[in-house]
Amino acid sequence: MNLAALVHQCRFPYAYPVDETHLRVVLKAARGDLARATCVYGDRYAWPTDNDAVQPLQYLGSDGLHDYWGATLPAPRRRVRYLFYLEGADGSRVWLTERGPCPRRPRLGHFQYPYIHRGDRFRQPEWIRGAVFYEIFPDRFDNGDPRNDPPGCLPWGAPPTREGMAGGDLAGIRRRLDYLRDLGVTCLYLTPIFKAPSNHKYDTADYYQVDPAFGTEAELRELVAEAHRRGIRVILDGVFNHAGAQWPPFRDVVEKGPDSPYVGWFYQIHSFPVDPAQVNYETWGPDVPTLPKVDTSHPEVAAYFLGVAEHWIREVGIDGWRLDVANEVNHGFWRRLRERVKALRPDAFLLGEIWHDASDWLQGDQFDSVMNYPWREAVVAFLTGELDPVEFDQHLTRLRFRYPAEVLKGLVNLLGSHDTPRIRTVLGSRERAAQAAVLLFTAEGVPMVYYGDEIGLEGGEDPDCRRCYPWDDLARQDRGLLSLYRRLGAIRRRFPWLNDGAWETFLADPVRGILGYCRRPTPLVSPEPAAKEEGLYVVINRSAAPVEVALPTDSDLVDLLAGEMLSGRLEGRTLALPAYGAAVLAPRILLIASPGG
Repeated sequence: MNLAALVHQCRFPYAYPVDETHLRVVLKAARGDLARATCVYGDRYAWPTDNDAVQPLQYLGSDGLHDYWGATLPAPRRRVRYLFYLEGADGSRVWLTERGPCPRRPRLGHFQYPYIHRGDRFRQPEWIRGAVFYEIFPDRFDNGDPRNDPPGCLPWGAPPTREGMAGGDLAGIRRRLDYLRDLGVTCLYLTPIFKAPSNHKYDTADYYQVDPAFGTEAELRELVAEAHRRGIRVILDGVFNHAGAQWPPFRDVVEKGPDSPYVGWFYQIHSFPVDPAQVNYETWGPDVPTLPKVDTSHPEVAAYFLGVAEHWIREVGIDGWRLDVANEVNHGFWRRLRERVKALRPDAFLLGEIWHDASDWLQGDQFDSVMNYPWREAVVAFLTGELDPVEFDQHLTRLRFRYPAEVLKGLVNLLGSHDTPRIRTVLGSRERAAQAAVLLFTAEGVPMVYYGDEIGLEGGEDPDCRRCYPWDDLARQDRGLLSLYRRLGAIRRRFPWLNDGAWETFLADPVRGILGYCRRPTPLVSPEPAAKEEGLYVVINRSAAPVEVALPTDSDLVDLLAGEMLSGRLEGRTLALPAYGAAVLAPRILLIASPGG
């Protein structure tokens, strides 16, 4: 047994409460090392005895280097001490404690979870279960009111430029709400809508005014109300890491230099006078003069942005914030923002933009979720052939155990955003783009669609990924792909447990290029062990040849994508899939238990 490969700590993500009286523990070991693993546990105020409770650990999966094992421990008094007894595949045996591996059972050194406090548990808004997010870049989505078009607007559908504006607005979003509802969308994420000189609005000039090119505060209020009437929530983009060069505090510093009362509001000014041509001040990114970086640790700055966050929830009823460049803002500010926002609106959703491991921001005291870019990278690598099905499955396992299950079920998965090339362009074919959609809607967590991906809109790097939605150009709309997205949205609505249900890979064939997995309603971390339930069977054929797949069930199955592109032919327990095909299959009994959709 490779003792150096054993990993467990009595904290996130290896130990965390499932509820007020159950503790989840996860152990990581070298791949193939363990034959069995057992947890021995008791109340931390009770002296260890031979009568301690015993719980076998369940094998949960492998990431290629490590195996993951886990168990859920009853903790009726909310205090737990525990240790592991491990039996190696080579016949070796060892006890694992807080002090490390021991050849014999120790009396001291147990792992200790002192107390399960309800106030410390990670919680997300209940409404994200079954949710489907939709990201809109307002200037390019729909022009509902040409009267507010800024001077020099480009013709709708013209190739996007970094500076050009197209005229999209809040009125355009409002008139497409029925389309979004029919797509299965339950939450809109709007990139910045506050007054700013650019088309993207990340260079905010006034955080308390809707940009006139998008409409008015009254129109925003009407949009939110109309969305709510259709069961759709709305979150806005909070740009609190930096402001725009036209923001009054920055202009004051430019004009008055060290005599400005706002000098301390900015992270670092290297010299005076402040000169945008020289960029002698800290900015977002590599010397971007239009985006001076603010210092959210400054009490007045923090108070200002906390006020902004509260204002739009209070005044127009938005449902939360997507927080830009979240990993470059100090943790203390985010903790204060969470307290203030949740006090005002307990079910508000706080979504951070973090492109890497976001563990430090998902401890329950800052964000509810982050945009899951690592998941996107894995999907792209799989569908372009960089990862074979086994490697992809292992990669997903590694991502799955990066966070506790309560965090995982709310991660916002995406195939693209205003910061990435379009998924249709990246993958190079409509069939692979459709397979990506199937993966998106059947994964753990919450799916988010970037506007236009549902019709196969193409585009390269920014600004090309921000093309106008071609509402009146049917030739540029892939109606088959749109139909697939609608069907997948209905599946997500019908089976909301896809957020947190168990994942079981039943086929990963690197030779034929096939991945098959089952999503089951039973949560992986349910407090009590349960028999395996029937679930959805998903099969992806990444190869250029048709394949046949034997399905691991005796149930009568129904093809949920029947009549849509990619769907296969089902005969008994055998599925025939075309080249680059995909299928989502449900046992008939599961459909009876989950009517509607």
